[in-house]
Amino acid sequence: MAKQPQPISPLKNFFAGGFGGVCLVFAGHPLDTIKVRLQTQPKPKPGESLLYAGTLDCFKKTLAKEGMRGLYKGMAAPIIGVTPMFAVCFFGFGLGKKLQQKSPEDVLTYPQLFAAGMLSGVFTTAIMAPGERIKCLLQIQAASGEVKYAGPMDCVKQLYRESGIRGIYKGTALTLMRDVPASGMYFMTYEWLKNSLTPAGKSPSELSVPSVLFAGGMAGIFNWAVAIPPDVLKSRFQTAPEGKYPNGFRDVLRELIREEGVTSLYKGFNAVMLRAFPANAACFLGFEVAMKALNWLAPNL
Repeated sequence: MAKQPQPISPLKNFFAGGFGGVCLVFAGHPLDTIKVRLQTQPKPKPGESLLYAGTLDCFKKTLAKEGMRGLYKGMAAPIIGVTPMFAVCFFGFGLGKKLQQKSPEDVLTYPQLFAAGMLSGVFTTAIMAPGERIKCLLQIQAASGEVKYAGPMDCVKQLYRESGIRGIYKGTALTLMRDVPASGMYFMTYEWLKNSLTPAGKSPSELSVPSVLFAGGMAGIFNWAVAIPPDVLKSRFQTAPEGKYPNGFRDVLRELIREEGVTSLYKGFNAVMLRAFPANAACFLGFEVAMKALNWLAPNL
């Protein structure tokens, strides 16, 4: 007989999600730096080759020029931003699940899990949009060599001075387009794989570490398969000079497809997928470990 499932606690999800977020940043930040540099590298002049030939080349050049620290550039902002963001993300998922349960024993269907995941995407965008905008601006200034912002706080101050709260929240619609369907996919895939990997008669909470790592890593890959095209548009839009795209993402999409074809929507695909597996495997493992600890420390929370 499988153990009685622990009632869903959005609050525990909040703390365990935060810990999962820290694990994710440590595992994934180097490849995130490479992803943004590949996505925003300047178009070569006629006769010149691209600054970075690909993921590996960008990794080698960054390492040679800036050492290990170059790969972890701009990590303070995601650690400060990601911890609450993943906390809110897992809280949103927990809340989404709880709202759809009629009683604590209710087992949710996959469409219901997808809906709960989408709710978590709405929650995170409120925190995510400004954080992403600042991260992209800081990452490309490191690559382009001109220093406009001293750091994350200075970046916020300057954006606010230039164009108020709207400047800080530039790209929110694109962040929503990226995160809402992708979060639904993320959590649904994770729960589906966890259930598929659970031996008969066992509870998914007793899964082995390799199984959790596999389910988490694959959830990350499914999440990004949905998220990359809006992510490319968002990186472009958020780092563009003021007024370059008056009609928002429609202009970015038109320009990208006209200049570089549809495949450009999957720019940085290798860097994203290489990072998605280990980073999300680390995240869900961190989440499950923290959840076990919290259930043990505060069973009735």
